[in-house]
Amino acid sequence: MSEVKYISDFYYYQLKHFPKKDAFTQKENGQWVSLSTKDFIDKSKDFSLGLLKLGLQPGDRLAMITNNRTEWHLTDLACQQIGIVNVPIYPTITPEDYAYILNDCGAKAIFVSNQEIWDKVAQIKDQVPTLQHFYSYDNVNGVKHYTEVLDLDKGGDVSEIERLQKQLDENKMATMIYTSGTTGKPKGVMLSHKNLVSNVLGSEPRLPKEKTDRALSFLPLCHVFERMIDYLYIYQGKSLYYAESIDALSDNLKEVKPHLFATVPRLLEKVYDKIVTKGSELSGIKKAMFFWALELGLKYDPNENFGWWYNTQLKLANKLIFSKWREALGNEVVAIVSGGAALQPRLARVFMAGGIPVLEGYGLTETSPVIAVNSLDPDGLMIGTVGKPLENLEVKIAEDGEICVKGPSVMLGYYNLPEKTKEVIDDEGFFHTGDIGTLVNGKFLKITDRKKEIFKTSGGKYIAPQVMENKFKESRFIEQIMIIGEGEKMPAAFIQPDFEFLKDWCRRKKINCGTTPQEMINNEKVKERIAREVEEINKHFAKYEQVKKFELVPDQWSIEGGQLTPTLKLKRRNILKQYQDLYEKIYGHRIE
Repeated sequence: MSEVKYISDFYYYQLKHFPKKDAFTQKENGQWVSLSTKDFIDKSKDFSLGLLKLGLQPGDRLAMITNNRTEWHLTDLACQQIGIVNVPIYPTITPEDYAYILNDCGAKAIFVSNQEIWDKVAQIKDQVPTLQHFYSYDNVNGVKHYTEVLDLDKGGDVSEIERLQKQLDENKMATMIYTSGTTGKPKGVMLSHKNLVSNVLGSEPRLPKEKTDRALSFLPLCHVFERMIDYLYIYQGKSLYYAESIDALSDNLKEVKPHLFATVPRLLEKVYDKIVTKGSELSGIKKAMFFWALELGLKYDPNENFGWWYNTQLKLANKLIFSKWREALGNEVVAIVSGGAALQPRLARVFMAGGIPVLEGYGLTETSPVIAVNSLDPDGLMIGTVGKPLENLEVKIAEDGEICVKGPSVMLGYYNLPEKTKEVIDDEGFFHTGDIGTLVNGKFLKITDRKKEIFKTSGGKYIAPQVMENKFKESRFIEQIMIIGEGEKMPAAFIQPDFEFLKDWCRRKKINCGTTPQEMINNEKVKERIAREVEEINKHFAKYEQVKKFELVPDQWSIEGGQLTPTLKLKRRNILKQYQDLYEKIYGHRIE
């Protein structure tokens, strides 16, 4: 029987089997500061006792709005070991969404990271009658510091914690995670101890264990992907380091030299684009060698042997070119786990060729999250797929191609939304993911599109926008794209160019295309160049799928701007609403 039954057990398991001096490490005043496994657990007990002194009871909701940090896990363990439900909230959403989530879950206490978050919470706190306690992790004006909770019953009697631990039920809700939602209000996904523990234990064999002692965490911990993989790191006895921010990621990678980290494809795309831009700036033999190595990498397939000559060239390319890529990531990466969106196969190929394995996986908040993931085992990896489903899950493809999954990591349901829950979990207990896919060779799961996003043209042809968008984003000129045309005679697109690259391209071509995004997209030469790019990429699609018209947009699509979800997926409804005029320009009428 497993030693881990509840989320809190992961931390105690590490203390028993792999006690670390640097279990949790973060930058404080410019220095990396570590907390040992033992000190962390001792501190969590003071925290739990403090929460009980505040009057919080098992089943009460405690909300957290914070960046990734040691205190995130400290608060999580303090809650989990006494049965308090942890509700993490994205820092980037609006105060209105804060109010909705806090009221919906009935939060009694809230912990925030910094002044900026507290200022947003302060705007709406009077709209949430259940909220009684407010604390911050940083020193913030107008709110108490979280250490005051730790001091309420410091060194007190831990028998109360032990009593409450014995009363935990693995099938009861441990956490509520609000889906970012590409449409409508966020829904509270109720996950039990069993949901998350089974997913960690099911995913564990897929993550390399050898020579993997340090992991870097930077994807939001309020998202279940990073949270679950953090639990997995803790369970495997890895030291967890928190990046200061996405902006500081490049420096932090070199300082920490991680063996593992999780990422989303968009970040890998940006890393790749940056590398290619630098390669383009080289000249002569250096430039030729860079693109020779890149070409070799883009052909790579771990399941194919291209023969002695290719392997010899690749070895040389690794020594001369790809070694610099590895250095930029700290030079010790054993594997990167990619999730949250589809990974372009060319990225998987080129990084793997360069000795940086990228393991693509797939899942949803509702499945805690992993359904399938690639691994480094022989016969465990296939580029272009999200890997084999976990052994403790049953995956089937419905008649319409929808991926359905059943098993211990499927959520308890949506909070206070029994009808919505019934829509996605059928009578047999299968969760309907809303994604379309297929099983390659009967083993490897391949996602082809999002069921709700597939649309029909007026000619009755089905268009799968996600597949097309991923192909178009391979272009250096295109940062974001949304394929449109539901019920119209042909597909079209809104394109947000990569303005940094465009600026550089204009400079190299000696084109005066202005300095602002609006000036750039108005430039005829820019429009012509992007039109050529669209024409070239269109060749990969059937005639009825090809983008016949497009409009360039001057805005940088973002979470704050409302065009992207916190996991960087397109908010299609918002984007359509924002560009009604451009839609009319393309189709001659506004959206009905």
